Amino acid sequence: MKRPHLLHRSPISLRYWVGLRMSALAVGAVVSIAMCMWLRFAIWDFYTMHQIPASARPELEALRAAPELNQARLWELFQRYYNVRDFLPGVASRDWLLLAALVIGSVPLVVLGGLLASRPLSQQLSNVAQAAHKVTQGDFSARAPVVPGAPEDLKSLADDFNGMTAKLEQYEREVRDSSAVLAHELRTPLNAAMGRVQGMLDEVFPSDPDQLLMVKRQLDQLNRLVGDLHLLSLARAGQLAMEESCFNLNDLVSERLAWSGPQLNAAGISPQVRNPHDLTLTADRDRIGQVLSILIENLLRYAATGRSLEITATVAEKRLLLEISDRGPGVGQEELLRMFDRFWRAEHSRARPWGGNGLGLSIASAICDAHHGTVHAVNREGGGLAVRILLPLDRPASLSL
Repeated sequence: MKRPHLLHRSPISLRYWVGLRMSALAVGAVVSIAMCMWLRFAIWDFYTMHQIPASARPELEALRAAPELNQARLWELFQRYYNVRDFLPGVASRDWLLLAALVIGSVPLVVLGGLLASRPLSQQLSNVAQAAHKVTQGDFSARAPVVPGAPEDLKSLADDFNGMTAKLEQYEREVRDSSAVLAHELRTPLNAAMGRVQGMLDEVFPSDPDQLLMVKRQLDQLNRLVGDLHLLSLARAGQLAMEESCFNLNDLVSERLAWSGPQLNAAGISPQVRNPHDLTLTADRDRIGQVLSILIENLLRYAATGRSLEITATVAEKRLLLEISDRGPGVGQEELLRMFDRFWRAEHSRARPWGGNGLGLSIASAICDAHHGTVHAVNREGGGLAVRILLPLDRPASLSL
């Protein structure tokens, strides 16, 4: 399942991440060598000056400060108190030898620094590679840990990889778990319809409109199941037909609540809606309405005992956060991650007054995905469940909060 995000990181590209660290190493090495050379000269000069007799030291310092006064005398003093080889050009001088030694000595330090600086990068790549190897062996539970300090590009790669493996794990679990469930869901109405028809053929039941209506109800249930499976298949293939329009969210919420009004009244639920009145959304109105109807129906099935339905909409970072909350029994923490799997039913943590085919929340998730949004559920403090839908707003300028 996709992780909800309202804020996005500003990634530094891998090229800049590597370039900055390698440049810092190079600049650090050059500056270190230059500082060592300066330090060597300062120590050597300080030592030499203190070896010069006190009577000659003031004259030498004055001529060093202003060599143009008497260059001949300055060179005479240099020859007397300094090693003349230090002033000779060529690579054999002690300065060049020291520079060569510093460069050679800095090479292993630069290599070590490069290895340390690139460790987050290599570790992140290694984590992704190891997790990918496990996936190729059929272990879809593999995840690539995100390494602190790694380039944002690689962190995003690890996040996307983990999201991919989570989807693969979900699909594998659905295929494994849903085969028996699907067979049961198809067989139950089909057997009921066939039994009723066979009873009419055997004259056990009268061949009248009431009996045919019972058969039709079973076939309608079968048709809805096939239709829901077809919708999920289209959504996963990225071929779910969308008809976008700009509409008022409050009007859509009111419409869907009116459709479910009789069931809500029968359950003693008075919906509380807290939405900006002029909030508009560019999306497929019917599909978003279908999501609302699914969540309201799900609440009526599993959380009617809480006698609470709260619908709240807020806007942040050009995204709509739509929250549908109840005060029912809630869902176990482990089942929160599976709520939007195909054929999931809250049989253990939430009451089940009447059945469903277990595809409603999967359809809601597929519709949100098709709108480049996300849907997830959390348990509320004080009891109950909150389903949160994040959808992008294409026209934030039209909002009036």
